[in-house]
Amino acid sequence: MQAYWVDSPLGDIALRIEHEHLTGLFFVGQKYFPDMPFGPLRSDAPPPARLAQAQIEAYFAGRRQVFELPLQLQGTAFERAVWQQLATIPYGTVTSYGAIAKHLGLAVGYARAVGAAVGRNPLSIIIPCHRVLGASGQLTGYAGGVDRKQALLALEASAAGMRPEPTRQAHVGARG
Repeated sequence: MQAYWVDSPLGDIALRIEHEHLTGLFFVGQKYFPDMPFGPLRSDAPPPARLAQAQIEAYFAGRRQVFELPLQLQGTAFERAVWQQLATIPYGTVTSYGAIAKHLGLAVGYARAVGAAVGRNPLSIIIPCHRVLGASGQLTGYAGGVDRKQALLALEASAAGMRPEPTRQAHVGARG
């Protein structure tokens, strides 16, 4: 495992790379921040780390709506199913925990379980957990902090009229 930090307008972001895949993108110090040693991203960092940095910079500059990165998700089958649903939420839009439960074929009452899985998303921003709101449309918890969630939603709302890059959604691999 290799880990690096990169700058962002919302604070330092840690990238975790394993076997040429991005397996983690966390705001430094966020809830569920993994215990991992990391250092600054250098020019000799593996390609997935440098590619992630470039795409994150483009996202924050309002020039990227979709990420194309080699991803590998590590979590339970339920968590991975929830994260796959998160990956389908279009840029600049929001959904609710209950709607995700419904898409998974579960009763809306499973919204709390969905929320717990959303909170453990290891690829913040890339797998857009910030696009999930409470049932009445209120901002609810975000592992990186509600202020960051609000800032990410505001960024996307202001850039939603931009012309998207001709890219496709990142392929999300699954590993238990």
